[in-house]
Amino acid sequence: MAGKRRVFGAAFKAKVALAAAKGDRTTAQLASQFGIHTSQVTAWKKQLMGQVAELFADGRQRRADQAADEQELFEQIGRLKMEVEWLKKKLPRSAELKRRCIEPNHKHLSVARQCQLVGLARSSWYYEPLGESAENLALMREIDCLYTKRPFFGTRKIQRHFGINRKRAQRLMRLLGLEAVCPKRSTSRPAPGHKVYPYSLRNLAITRPDQVWASDIC
Repeated sequence: MAGKRRVFGAAFKAKVALAAAKGDRTTAQLASQFGIHTSQVTAWKKQLMGQVAELFADGRQRRADQAADEQELFEQIGRLKMEVEWLKKKLPRSAELKRRCIEPNHKHLSVARQCQLVGLARSSWYYEPLGESAENLALMREIDCLYTKRPFFGTRKIQRHFGINRKRAQRLMRLLGLEAVCPKRSTSRPAPGHKVYPYSLRNLAITRPDQVWASDIC
């Protein structure tokens, strides 16, 4: 069974490297003293000697250069964030159009990250609409034929003619883009004291459409 791998801390490595840098003992003696391999003594000594010059470098200049680099990075991050927010506002609001912007085989951006950038839920990318059932499609064709003959039919007439729920009739007519051709309700109201003659609903819709609701006719 293989033994557990030893992990040496920074302080221990520095102690070994300083002892090796003194040169009063051989590498084998140091390895025997600290219980490590000779290659580790050589590697740590080489690392110490290579980084000694950095200890005496001008710390003020290094800090100034580091601050300048950090400032430039922060500016780039700010610009990129602003550009992403601007792009999200200009993207289409339709989920179907956003789905077309996703590249599933992109080398660097995953599908989840692309969905996050365009403001699209990841589940919307995988979702496939079921579409209308055969029964609804057949009913929509019949509604379209009936509407061609009687364009003044509204949802109530469609409901009674086919014996379906009114909400279903509203949804199917909305999908077909159909709307009853009849006077719509007006927001205007007669002046106080103005006489309204007792015409029939259809005649009143022709003469005074502001007095009749579209639903009363359709």
